[in-house]
Amino acid sequence: MLSRQEIQHIAGLARISLHEKEIEKYQKDLSGVLDYFAELQELDTEKVEPIGHITGMQNVFRSDLFSDFGSIGKDDILKNAPETKDGYVKVKSVL
Repeated sequence: MLSRQEIQHIAGLARISLHEKEIEKYQKDLSGVLDYFAELQELDTEKVEPIGHITGMQNVFRSDLFSDFGSIGKDDILKNAPETKDGYVKVKSVL
């Protein structure tokens, strides 16, 4: 079981203050969690294959290809913009 000093040290690291009753409660609760992890350490995982994700799914990205619309396509796009300047869409500043 964790000591009162260990609980107070952990609370100090977490920047929280604890009352006396809370220290006793966290002594039991945190000790229970750490005891469970100690049990897990005893399991034989030698033949268990490590995995990164339980579903086996992987990210699928599209290729980043350049599409040239030509001057006709660019002109059509610029016609839809509310404001343009020097052949570009003009937008309001963000910052």
